[in-house]
Amino acid sequence: MYTLEKNAQNEICSIKKIENGIGYSIPFALDNTDYQQFKKDLANGVELKDAEGNQMTPEQITTFISTLT
Repeated sequence: MYTLEKNAQNEICSIKKIENGIGYSIPFALDNTDYQQFKKDLANGVELKDAEGNQMTPEQITTFISTLT
């Protein structure tokens, strides 16, 4: 499961991945293998929550994906 994270300026700044009860942040960095996996997982229908913890709909996820590099 992934959740979007915001910075102090209230901007989406990274992704939090929860795996086996452990959470870690993934930066939006093209050379980061976790970021590449995140994009693949989204394309395959994995769950994504917004920064407030709300489950995003498939339409919201598609819109979000279109903003990624």
